Amino acid sequence: MSMRSTFALSGFMLAIVLLGASFDASALSRRDQAGVDALTQRMTAAEKRYREALVRIGNNDPSGTGEADAALEDMEDVIDACIRQKGCSVPTMLAAYKRLLKVNADAEAEAADEDGEEESDDHATVLAADVPEAARAAELLADDHRFDKMVQYNPAVQAAIRRWLTDMRGALITSHENYQYMRYLMWPQYERAGLPEALLFGIMAKESNGKAHATSRAGAAGPMQFMYATGRRFGLGPDATGFDTRYDPRSAAEASAAYLNERMGELNRSIELALAAYNGGEGRALRVYQGGGGRGFWDAELYSQFPPETRDYVPMVVAAAWLFLHPKEYGLTFPKVDAKPAPLRLVRAASIYELTICLGNGGTREGFMRALRNLNPRYEAESWLPAGTTINATTKIAGLYNRHCTQGARADLAHQLVMSDPASAIVRGSPEIALASGGTAVVSPAATTPSKKVPARRDHRVRGGETLTAIAQRYECDLKDLAKANGIKAPRYNIRPGQKLSLAGCSD
Repeated sequence: MSMRSTFALSGFMLAIVLLGASFDASALSRRDQAGVDALTQRMTAAEKRYREALVRIGNNDPSGTGEADAALEDMEDVIDACIRQKGCSVPTMLAAYKRLLKVNADAEAEAADEDGEEESDDHATVLAADVPEAARAAELLADDHRFDKMVQYNPAVQAAIRRWLTDMRGALITSHENYQYMRYLMWPQYERAGLPEALLFGIMAKESNGKAHATSRAGAAGPMQFMYATGRRFGLGPDATGFDTRYDPRSAAEASAAYLNERMGELNRSIELALAAYNGGEGRALRVYQGGGGRGFWDAELYSQFPPETRDYVPMVVAAAWLFLHPKEYGLTFPKVDAKPAPLRLVRAASIYELTICLGNGGTREGFMRALRNLNPRYEAESWLPAGTTINATTKIAGLYNRHCTQGARADLAHQLVMSDPASAIVRGSPEIALASGGTAVVSPAATTPSKKVPARRDHRVRGGETLTAIAQRYECDLKDLAKANGIKAPRYNIRPGQKLSLAGCSD
């Protein structure tokens, strides 16, 4: 779905969304009034076109889907033009989207009743409507002013946009691809908190590039990079199984939204200062704000009190959020990702590594390992998952799994590759090499004697996202024995990244 919008802005870039309700219609020129009337007619026509497309879809006419998408694009263009048009009410135009969402939801509910299907998840219904993200953000702004001061257009933001579009373009696109798989888990948490999706994407892109298992040198962890103590304040940390929920996309997004709203509550609803707190510490941000007499982040005296990392962080997040909303303005095309969620029940034991190999690329650039890891953060890539385990996947991954991973040559090859032991290729002993006549090297029989099995590893260094249960499964340990040998208490079995575990009694 295209996302067009204006870039001719001054002051706060997104504050203009509220202008539609602030103009006095009696003060409009004839030209402006004619412009408003024309946009109203275009919106009405596009809405009619969409409704007719729904009828085609209901009649199994394949042209209906394309016509519906085209109608939504027409409506998006009207929204963008309305933002630029003096006297045009954006909330009024957005009301058409709400009507279409209701029509779509009613149609889906009727179809579900006819088929006897269970009611779909609310999150999936909202996301399936595919309303353009620019319109989603605008609707939130029209209903709540929490985001209307997100962007103050200045050279720092321009420079950040330039960086995302040059040296960091690959990182931005990768972040978007990774996010699409986790979107149904993360976006509803921000929506419920009244925060725009673009802000969620901007923070995630800058913090982790959309990698659920990302861990910084300072100890921040997960897709939204929470420090341990801050995470605990917002409900993140080791659960009953020992899994650190900072790595869980849904939990991390929910905590991030709560954190931002808490910061904005004490920082005059300033997104910039809230972002500065997210990166540079809430205590510092509050002190700077309280000593600044109500001035904003970009005020020279306040700005200089933040460390260079934070002064870079704020415009980079804002820039990523802006590009998320308006990619086509910059010739930016985000790859389409088939990310419809679906459960996948394993027919045979496998690891994420093995699944990645047998699934193949499936038309993607890098395959599905990152998607599988992000959707299943409790499992390490090399951990063996027993047959019958149900993991989170997508409909596309599930289809490829049934085709290539349950049996056959590719499934066997993938298993062989992940089970190969590099140590078995090493020749033990001191081979005696002699030169035969003609200069040919001859290796003595002793040198070709098969090596003995390498002893099992005696220790393991914990990595981010690992649990004691997964480590025990990997090394074929008894969980309770492993915990006892390392002084780890049940039932939480808490471990931390970097911790060294003794594997006495385990076999690799």
